[in-house]
Amino acid sequence: MSVNSFRNLTQARQQRQPCATIGAAPILALALLALGFLMPVQAFAEKLEQRIARLEPFYDLRRPAEPTARTPVVIMLHGCGGPRPFIEDMGDAAAEAGATAILVDSFAPRRISRIAAFATVCTGAQLQGRERAGDLYATMAWARRQPWADPNRISVIGWSHGAWTIMDALALRTGEEMRRATGIEDLEGEPLSGLEATMIVYPYTGVGTYAGRREWRLAPRSTAIIAERDYIVGSSRAALERQRARGTPMDIHLFENATHAFEDRDAEDPRVRYNPAATAREHQMLREMIAGL
Repeated sequence: MSVNSFRNLTQARQQRQPCATIGAAPILALALLALGFLMPVQAFAEKLEQRIARLEPFYDLRRPAEPTARTPVVIMLHGCGGPRPFIEDMGDAAAEAGATAILVDSFAPRRISRIAAFATVCTGAQLQGRERAGDLYATMAWARRQPWADPNRISVIGWSHGAWTIMDALALRTGEEMRRATGIEDLEGEPLSGLEATMIVYPYTGVGTYAGRREWRLAPRSTAIIAERDYIVGSSRAALERQRARGTPMDIHLFENATHAFEDRDAEDPRVRYNPAATAREHQMLREMIAGL
């Protein structure tokens, strides 16, 4: 293979990554991506209560200033780079709209640093969407038992890798496949019971995902945001259109002139540009989702 051919292959692969691989060498990124397809989805099994116990200390709750007895819930799943300040802003916006936001940190319980996340999660070498779906199942179970939560008005928003997680969580088959993929060995019934709405933001829909390939078990009202200038995960419209053709009630919105992670004022990746207009539009869509719960 010529040098130019290898470079073109590397660039194409990088654009299809779940999120940014900041500063990662192309050869390392490709090697880790290949490793991700060879590794088992989950290295160990645990009970649902064990997953909850691992995650709960790292939940960041944002509650309304004057909450009613029970509020709608918005679960928030970060991208492959880990929690970012703009998700805290979204959590505050949800609280102002009368919902309780649960910001889920999937990395701290696993001791995954931001640098390690870029090298492994963003390349698909560990914690792929179907495994991380267990974090969403566990958080749903935890939320339903809280005295301040309305168990019938739960929604979830995910960015990039978090969006991948949501879609795979909806596509997994109940039973053995679900238990094997997530590593939660006692999952029974429908773990997403009460899920009324989803927001899927610049999702990764490439190799290793179920996006557009399977019908969802549930049909929550869904909104997808595509960034026109997303050079990190590439175009996801075709996969989302296929998903919608399978019966998913999904509104797909193109954010013109927006990049991946357009909300992030402090992004290190040169492919990312902060876009205040797009961020304000996303906040409005969040408020509309909450109002519809």
